[in-house]
Amino acid sequence: MSHFATTTSAVVRVADAVGRLAATLDAAGSDDLVRGAITDVDHEGARIAGLSDDDLLRVLSDASDARKGLELIVASASAEVSRRSVRELGYAGLAQRKGVRTATALVQQVTGLARGDATRAARAGEELLSGRNDPRGTIGDAHGEPPSHEVPAWSSRLRRAWTTGRVSQAQFEAIRGGLGDPPLDRYPDLDPDFLPDAWDRAVGILLDEAATWTVEDLRAQARIARDRLDPVGVTLRFEERFAARSFRRWTDEAGQQHARIVFDDDAAAWVDAMLRAALRPRRGPRFVDADERGAPGGESPGNVVADERSNEQLQYDTILAVLRTGANADPSQAFGDRQPGVRIVVNATALVDASDRGRMRVTGVGHYEDGGQAVAPGVVEKYLCDASAVDVLVDGHGRPLDVGRERRLFTRTQRIAIAVRDGGCVFPGCNRPPSECEYHHNDHWWDHHGRTDVDDGVPVCRNCHLRLHNQGWRITRERDALTGDDRYWLHPPPDPTTGESPEPILLRTRSPRRFEAA
Repeated sequence: MSHFATTTSAVVRVADAVGRLAATLDAAGSDDLVRGAITDVDHEGARIAGLSDDDLLRVLSDASDARKGLELIVASASAEVSRRSVRELGYAGLAQRKGVRTATALVQQVTGLARGDATRAARAGEELLSGRNDPRGTIGDAHGEPPSHEVPAWSSRLRRAWTTGRVSQAQFEAIRGGLGDPPLDRYPDLDPDFLPDAWDRAVGILLDEAATWTVEDLRAQARIARDRLDPVGVTLRFEERFAARSFRRWTDEAGQQHARIVFDDDAAAWVDAMLRAALRPRRGPRFVDADERGAPGGESPGNVVADERSNEQLQYDTILAVLRTGANADPSQAFGDRQPGVRIVVNATALVDASDRGRMRVTGVGHYEDGGQAVAPGVVEKYLCDASAVDVLVDGHGRPLDVGRERRLFTRTQRIAIAVRDGGCVFPGCNRPPSECEYHHNDHWWDHHGRTDVDDGVPVCRNCHLRLHNQGWRITRERDALTGDDRYWLHPPPDPTTGESPEPILLRTRSPRRFEAA
């Protein structure tokens, strides 16, 4: 795909989307619509306020399509401005001829973008232009010279998703930046095609999931995919972030004390676990054993009192409590019901001589249960020396532990197994981790005599769990007769106006294990 063809495609998509917007709003034409959106915001806002729910969402979707096309044009044009303003051209460069010092400043002047946005647009455009495809699927340069090398399939797939409007510029950058390039030089003994092919499959998974993640979460998932495929790089990146750790305090003009902390991965996981424990009554369930519930200061309706502090104040007080009482403090002093801890998931195949702790080595990476971020092998070994472990035995399809109807609630071990399988709340678009989830019986325990089996339990955060029951959503499991794999479907409630049942939604696991491991 040439630069011209890419830009033309974006222009056509913008025109189409604006045309649909105009039709939906009964505007006289796309030009009038655009001018009205700029010069008569109150009038346009009133028209939008009068739309039905479906039309409102359709307008938002069409506007998003138009924006994706415009972002593509701005990125391509910004990259071209940068190319025509390189330092080697001196005063003959485009920016200098227009009386501006840099290409970024010129783009800012023309577009009104912030400096960071202009820089990102140019960088994304350069990434796109560096992968222009000729009919033979190879890369040529900006002057139409012969192609120099083949475009990797994963890179072509990602660029094509942006140029066709499947993802936005921000989503493109999140996947591209999170994944990086296959580190072929680190694994000289591998088949040269293994990592590029695995990268291509990871890009496919991320593109399928892009619509259900925020940009920030999508970037995090791309990093998880990269870490699954590059275990050597996990240690290198951990060491880089460890070396960058820092703490700085300063006083502002009003005398207010401030601090800035840059965490290494291990410390960040511990702080995150402590803060989640402090915020658990607000954000998620508090799983407490019967003996804890009756203990002084334990969990009971009378002990969970209204707290007027903001989340930020509560987190601040928690950190100060930890600093004051020390690492061995009574958990009830700072956390209410239980000591927070970090849970790391490690495949048994990543452990060598696991039965002999003096000789045990970790050859693969682990993953934090909350969030799924990779844990370097050395850090996993450190925890295995002084932390307890829970064995989760699974069959060939990853299905562990069935206890039927002997118990009403899922056991601690079952909750761990379900968390390993699903990685957090299964509702589309929800990013709550396992520590903030409750565990739902697909076949309701009371209504449908459901079994407390891992196969028929899924993690859902409190908000999604209430919505599921209060609005009549259902989750069902379907087992493939040939492969034995399970698929879980979310069934929305019938439309209240038509009585029709919407199409079920295939639920996707958030577990890092959905990406293959090197």
